[in-house]
Parts: sequence; structure tokens; C-alpha cells
Amino acid sequence: MSQSLAWNRKDLIDVEHLSRDEIETIFTAATAFKRAMEADDKKQPYLEGRTVVNLFLEPSTRTRLAFEVAASRLSADTITVTGGASSLTKGETLRDTARNMEALKADMIIMRHSASGAPNYLSKVVDIPVINGGDGSHAHPTQALLDSFTLLEKFGSLEGKRITILGDILFSRVARSNIWCLQKLGAEVTIAGPSTLVPKEFEALGVHVCHDLQEALEDADAVMLLRIQHERQTATHFPSIGEYTSTFGLNKQRAKWLKLGAIIMHPGPINRGVEIDSELADSEQSVVLQQVTNGIVVRMAVLHLCYCAHNGKSIELP
Repeated sequence: MSQSLAWNRKDLIDVEHLSRDEIETIFTAATAFKRAMEADDKKQPYLEGRTVVNLFLEPSTRTRLAFEVAASRLSADTITVTGGASSLTKGETLRDTARNMEALKADMIIMRHSASGAPNYLSKVVDIPVINGGDGSHAHPTQALLDSFTLLEKFGSLEGKRITILGDILFSRVARSNIWCLQKLGAEVTIAGPSTLVPKEFEALGVHVCHDLQEALEDADAVMLLRIQHERQTATHFPSIGEYTSTFGLNKQRAKWLKLGAIIMHPGPINRGVEIDSELADSEQSVVLQQVTNGIVVRMAVLHLCYCAHNGKSIELP
């Protein structure tokens, strides 16, 4: 069925510049795709005959596979290009790589890159939609969207809900995108961890900065664990992994500080026994696997909406 939805963006680069209406449009489409998937598990025809390129120049498992599955479920052909398998290793510029993909009749590029701003740059040099699959420490919009979508499934509304993001905030694109997304949907956000990884400067984004784990957990409706981003750190920000775990790792004893009904989230990959114990990661409080599944339908929604906007098509949903 055709619906009148608020979406006219060719690209998805970040959450910061999305309106609440646009976020809710993505969730409307994601909900329709999830219902259809649960009802008959058949592919949808909306990208049939189209080619989606995953240009992943930084390692990924969940995000890359979820985009591949999402594109496939929309009936698109998918091609994945990694950094080591591209001509970038021969000195080809990112611009030339993308322009050649466009010349090869790709209909959409999903990009992950270690440099902040790379997907935004790419969106200016090609005419086809560009979806940010994570860039540097800047943004990971689809992860934040699937996280909020998962929370909405649990709570119905995020108005006034208290969400704690715990871990390496300084180097986390997931944290930044979630801060924007959660607050746009009415949640109150606390960020917590060691002061070296959770500096006071983040208060400018409207969040509460906390360096005491019990305080950060006891009023939270949900806690989102983040791993330490070693690959982006250029210096040591705490004495050792063991010291981080002993002070900020979530274990069974500390989970007692959470109020009844609070849920545990993690975008992955999980470093078990560091930021969270295995027992909690696999517990009934955890929605980690629900996040992974929701990553498929949220990304289906984004791909469908951006394709329709770029091609001037009405938005049809199952």
C-alpha cells in the first residue's frame, strides 16, 4: 500500500540532522517490514532489479551482514567491497572508487570508513544515495535508529525514559548518534564511565555526565554498554582493562543496582568479561539479539525510503 510519509532525503549521513518526524517515518516503515517478515518471511519487491554496494573500508560483522540481508530482503542484488579488495590499496582515490561504482550502475552505496565525514563527502560526489554505515568517531545512524526502535518496542514511548550509555563515549560514534536520537524522542540520557573517556564537555549535548557507576545505573530504564574503542585511541585512557572492568564493568552484583524492568543493550561486538559479564549478556534482561534482528528491518526502511526519495517514487509498504 502507498503511504504519505515524511521523507525526502536521498542520503542518510547522521541522526543529528533528522527531525523527529523523519525518525518516526523510518520506524513506521521498519514496523511494516517487521510485521511482514514475521507473517510470511517473504522477500519484498521494492528494490527488485537494483544493485546495492556495501563499501566497507573498516571491519564489520553485524552492520555489514544486516545491510546485506536488508538489501536482499528488498530483492536487491548486493555487492560487498572491502578495503583490502579494492583499488584503494593501489592509490585510487575514494572519489574515483565511488564514481566508478556509479558508472557500473550501482543504485546505492552503503559506506563504512575510519575517517569522520567520508560518507558525507561521498554523498556530494555521486548522484546515487549514500548510507552511512559508520564513519570514524562521528556517527553510526542506523545503529542508533535500531537501538531506539528496540527501546520503543519495549516501552512504547521514550518520553521521560532514562537511558544510560556506559563505556567509551569519547571515541564512540554509536554513543554520539544515540545521544541525538534518544533525546529527539524525549529520553533523558546519562553517559557514564571513567572521566578520561567521558569528559564533561559532553554536557553541551544536553546529557548528564556521571563517573559513578551506581548513580548511573540505579535510575536507568535501560543501560547501553559500549566496548573500549582501542582502534581509535592514540593514548592510554585508563591503566588497564582489568582496572576498567573492576570499576565500570557490569556484573551480576552491580546489576542489582538496576531497577525492576530495566533492560540491557549492547551494539556489539561484546567483549565478554570486560564491559559486561556473559551471564548478563545472555540474560532475560538483555535485548542484544533483538537489536540485531531489528537492525535488518530498520535498514530495510532506510534503504527503501532513500531509494524512493531519490527516484521520486511514492513510498509503498507491505
